[in-house]
Amino acid sequence: MPNYLLYITFAMVTILFVLLLFMLIGWRWMMKQMVKKAGKIILTDSYQENIMELMPGLRHMGVQNMLENSLRAENGAVLNRPLAGSAKKWPHLDPVTFIPAQTTPFPIDGEEEVDVQVIIGPKAKKPLNIKIPLMISGMAYGIALSEEVRLSLAEAAKKVGTAINSGEGGILPEELDTAGKYILQFSKTEWAKEEDVIKRADMIEIKLGQGAIFGMGREIPPKELTGRAREVMGLKENEDAVIFEHFVENQTLNDIKNLVNELRDLTDGVPIGVKIGTGGKIEEDIDHLIDIGVDFIAIDGGQAAMHEAPPILCDDFGIPTLHGIVRAVNHLEKRKVKGQISLIVSGGLLVPGHFLKVLALGADAVYVGSAMLFAVAHTQSLNALPFEPPTQAIWNQGKFKDQFKREDGTKAAEKFLTSSTEEIKIALRAMGKRSLKELTKKDLVAYDELTAKMVGIPFSFESFPDNPKES
Repeated sequence: MPNYLLYITFAMVTILFVLLLFMLIGWRWMMKQMVKKAGKIILTDSYQENIMELMPGLRHMGVQNMLENSLRAENGAVLNRPLAGSAKKWPHLDPVTFIPAQTTPFPIDGEEEVDVQVIIGPKAKKPLNIKIPLMISGMAYGIALSEEVRLSLAEAAKKVGTAINSGEGGILPEELDTAGKYILQFSKTEWAKEEDVIKRADMIEIKLGQGAIFGMGREIPPKELTGRAREVMGLKENEDAVIFEHFVENQTLNDIKNLVNELRDLTDGVPIGVKIGTGGKIEEDIDHLIDIGVDFIAIDGGQAAMHEAPPILCDDFGIPTLHGIVRAVNHLEKRKVKGQISLIVSGGLLVPGHFLKVLALGADAVYVGSAMLFAVAHTQSLNALPFEPPTQAIWNQGKFKDQFKREDGTKAAEKFLTSSTEEIKIALRAMGKRSLKELTKKDLVAYDELTAKMVGIPFSFESFPDNPKES
C-alpha cells in the first residue's frame, strides 16, 4: 500500500477514535445542551407556533380519529378498519350503539340508494335543502383560516351538495361565488353586515354563543390579523378586530327578536336561526329562542373547539354534547315544535359514527368542524412538521399557509365528506333503512346502564323490551 494511503487511513482512524472518545466522555454535555435548546424553544415559542400545540390538538382529535379521517380524505370511499373494534374512550357517545337488522327486518341491498337529504327550516319561506346531513361548521376567514383553505372548503361543500358556514370572520367575495349553499354567521362584529352579502345567504345563523367560548367576545390585535383579511373586514391599519359580547348596548331578548324579523324580511324568507353553547339551562334557552321565532337552533356541546379560547371557558363551562342533544330534543318535543324548528348539533363529533348517533337522537343535521380541518389539511399538514404544528399550514397567520394548494385541499375535503356519507349510508342499510328519515332513537342501545337510562334507550345487558321507554 502506498505511504500516502497509509497516512490517510491512519488519519481517518484517528479522527474516528477522537470522535468516539469525545462522544463517550462528552455525551452528557451534548445531551444537556440539546435538552436546554429544545426546552427553551418549547417554553418560549408562542402557543400558535409551539410544536407542543400537538398535545391539545391530538387530545381533542385523537390519533386514531386523525389517522382514519386522513384515510377517508385520501380514498373517498367506505373505510374498512383492520382489527375492527373501537379503541376510543369517549364517555358520552361510545356506549351508544346501533341495532342491526339481521332476521326481521333484513339489511338493505348494498346496491340500493339511501336517501340522506335534509331540509333545514321547513317552515321558512325558502328552506335550506342539502344533499347530505353534514355541513361545514363556522371557521372564520382571517381570524382563523387562510383564504385558500376557506375557498377549498367552500368548493368541497358545493361538490357534495351541502352548505358551509362563514364563521365570524370576513366574507370573501370569491367564497360567495364558489360556495353552493352559504350560511352567513351573523356575529357580534362590525364586519360581514353588508346588505348584498346578507341577501346572498341561503341561511343566517345569529351567533349568541358556542361551545368553546360561549357568549364572550375578544379583541384581536393587528399583529395577529394581517394580510387581505383586514381589508375584507374593513379594519384600519392599526385597528383591533373586536368581537363584542352583545349586538347592541343594553341588549334584550326583544332586540334579538327584532333582528330575526329584520333578517327574515331582508332575505325574503331564508331560514333564520341562533347558535348557542349547551349549558345547564338549555331548556330555558330554547324557550327563549322559540319565543323569538327562529327557524332552527344550533347547539354546540362542551367538547367543541375553536381557533383559540381561554382554557377556563373550554374546560369548565357547558355540558356534554350527548346531554345537550337529549335535553334539547326532549324539550322541543315537549313544546310540540320538533320537526318545525330544525336542530343542528356540533361539538366533539369527529367520525361518521358520531354523526349518525346524534342524528338518531333527534338532530336534523350536524356541523363538522375539527374533523374538516384535519381532512382539508391532509398531507399538506406535513409542510409544517416536524418543527411546527400542522395547523401552521392552514391558519391565516400560519408560517406555511402560502404553501397550501387549494385544489389538493378541495379534493381531500370532498373525499372526506363523501366517505363519511357513504359510511352513514352503509350503516342505515345495516339497520334495514332506505332513508335517514326512518332513523330514530329506537334504533339505539347502550352498554352503559346510566347512559341507557338517561338517554331513554335499552340497556344492552337486558332483554330488549317491546316498546323501549322514551325519556
